[in-house]
Amino acid sequence: MADTLIRGARIIDGTGAPWYRGDVLVSGGAITRIGQDLKADDDATIVDAAERYLAPGFIDAHCHDDLIFLRERNRPEKALQGVTSIVVGNCSFSLYPAVPASRENLRLHFSGLLGETLDSEIFADLDGYRRALTGEGIALNLVSLVGHAALRLAVMGHERRPASPAEIEAMCALLATQLDQGAAGLSLGLVYPPSAFAEEDELFALGDTVRSRGKVLAAHVRSYEAGLMDAIREFGGILRHSGSAGLLSHLQSAGRPNWGQIPAAIELLEGMRCEGIDISFDMYPYPAGSTWLLQLLPPAAMDGGLDGLKARLADPEKLATLREWVEHGGPAFHGQSKVSLIGWGNVRLSAVGSAELKHLEGLDMEKAAGELGVTPFDLMLRFIEEDDGQTGIILFQLDEDDLHAACCHRLYMAGSDGLPRPGSKPHPRAFGTFPRIAGPLRRDKDWFSLEDAVRRMTSVAAQRFQLADRGLVRPGLAADLVLFEDAITDRATFENSTQLPTGISHVWVNGGTVVAEGRQTGERPGRVL
Repeated sequence: MADTLIRGARIIDGTGAPWYRGDVLVSGGAITRIGQDLKADDDATIVDAAERYLAPGFIDAHCHDDLIFLRERNRPEKALQGVTSIVVGNCSFSLYPAVPASRENLRLHFSGLLGETLDSEIFADLDGYRRALTGEGIALNLVSLVGHAALRLAVMGHERRPASPAEIEAMCALLATQLDQGAAGLSLGLVYPPSAFAEEDELFALGDTVRSRGKVLAAHVRSYEAGLMDAIREFGGILRHSGSAGLLSHLQSAGRPNWGQIPAAIELLEGMRCEGIDISFDMYPYPAGSTWLLQLLPPAAMDGGLDGLKARLADPEKLATLREWVEHGGPAFHGQSKVSLIGWGNVRLSAVGSAELKHLEGLDMEKAAGELGVTPFDLMLRFIEEDDGQTGIILFQLDEDDLHAACCHRLYMAGSDGLPRPGSKPHPRAFGTFPRIAGPLRRDKDWFSLEDAVRRMTSVAAQRFQLADRGLVRPGLAADLVLFEDAITDRATFENSTQLPTGISHVWVNGGTVVAEGRQTGERPGRVL
């Protein structure tokens, strides 16, 4: 690999310190020198920064690119955002570990989130997943968390009950193997069955295993609605018991009746830190979230998996109970109904697998149901039957003031939480999160200084995931770098969500040029970190 010399850049080093002007020499995949008027070998590639900013490559601290990375090795929508490393395995979803008896359950579980997943895309362990990724090469670096759902499915299937001491021990042993193979930690998804079925003893033991390996425990907590504060306290209790470092996934308060909780939630997190609990959080910079259709049902409805759900829906009495709860809420199940909080009109169809229903993609559930002459609830039932529960949705449920309070707090790091489904109409966060933070939110809304925006997209996540050789522009560190203009901006919207950003000219991963003059090169210098 020939050397690269980047001349005259405005260097933003990732610490939050003001930018300074200098040259950066890259050799052998690392940053070797920073200074003025540096010299390079005759065969070196010279890049004139021309008043652009040079920053550490952006780190997507929370995404769901596990599956798409096996299919699209160059990850264009991430590379062209300046992202050089991604963290997968979030919210309890990972493609490993699987035992022979759990492979099909894990395949179906993952298919619900990201569309049809093949048996060949399910792996016994992290080593198998790593081999599949690196065999053909990857453009970006990948960090993987172990999904709690995979552990539970491997040991006890979809059963909605407390784990026995022997089952807890088996889950901990399976987790320890993945951590020893290099996984960055464990992710919980406490609203997503079967992770949602776990109780304190299981969660404490898994947290202890994470701490014993010095890794991180991430959590999609049990509620982001009225139960947000109790959910944060539950996660804090797990971290207090284990002593592990914690990352609260996508801090938010969903549904208009619950808006305004974020300042109190942040105060609670700061109190935990004063107590000695090492906790931080990620969030995407948009007032809407994205998930899949089955999240409109209570977790208890998924006891026994998709087959168990379909059996309940065939029972008129149970179906009536679910209909009442979904549309109006009530005490029948733990937690609040999303539809009762935001209405069917704020549930937009983003990814439909069924050919007969594909034309409804992009419509909200009220309009889609109107086109077919049915109620939104009955349309949901049709999706569950014909789309096997794999329908992606966007939920317009968040408050801008809450979003601002979260994203501007010192414990915040950037994550897209994107759900890549090619051929669909996804949430724009998958195509615009990082240019949005560095561009309009910084430049137009004054949420951050540029240096602080970069810090939240680089060194904060690098520290949380123990990526000691990334996240900063320093001699000796890996040459993950992005060169961009002050006019950097996102172009993806909720109406046209796959438009790529502008203002990013070059991206280097481990010293390899992944993007040059705004176009991908086809190089694949990424690694599984």
